[in-house]
Amino acid sequence: MSVRVLVVEDDELSAQAHADYVRRTAGFEVAGVARSAAEASRLLRSTPVDLVLLDMNLPDGHGLALLHGMRSDGFLCDVIAVTAARDLEVVKRAVAQGVVLYLLKPFTYAGFRTKLDQYADYRRRLTEEAEGAVAQEDVDRMLGVLRTPAQPVSLPKGMSADTLREVTQALRDGTGRSASEVAADVGTSRVTARRYLEYLAGEQVVERTVRYGGSGRPEVEYRRTGP
Repeated sequence: MSVRVLVVEDDELSAQAHADYVRRTAGFEVAGVARSAAEASRLLRSTPVDLVLLDMNLPDGHGLALLHGMRSDGFLCDVIAVTAARDLEVVKRAVAQGVVLYLLKPFTYAGFRTKLDQYADYRRRLTEEAEGAVAQEDVDRMLGVLRTPAQPVSLPKGMSADTLREVTQALRDGTGRSASEVAADVGTSRVTARRYLEYLAGEQVVERTVRYGGSGRPEVEYRRTGP
């Protein structure tokens, strides 16, 4: 049976991308998409949900406040934080309130899938141990799946995670931009920017379109479709 996922994300492009990523991952299905804490609360009351992908910065409150309300109302579904919030206090409070995994933006589908696969392994182990009492080693094995660091997603040779992050951030507003424009923002060459943009296009984080106009040749522009 598929894991039913509620995506809670205020940014429209990111919400669509997260839902698409869930649909692409075997064993998971989208139960709903909420753009606010209030909408998430309504969906939880009306729709069966196994897992919540929770952004921390919502238009009507902090994600941790929503999580606290969920627990107070008896919703015990698992939660993975999917957010740009890097503050240590937020991370500590998230863990204290039962967040099982924490995924920082920006990321590619490969990084997203790694977290869901990790969570799926955890659920599978829970199911295997569902009958009767468990021994200490059983508990250690189940929790170890979540606590063991996932293998980092490897980038093509010569590519930097920091530069990839900067290129992704240059497209954060969803506006189509050329490799030259991204290069000027990031402070790198057009060739380098184009290489990173083509990588992101292959990961379906950005899409390519053709920009017409002016007296020169048509130019390829890149527009963010993912987180």
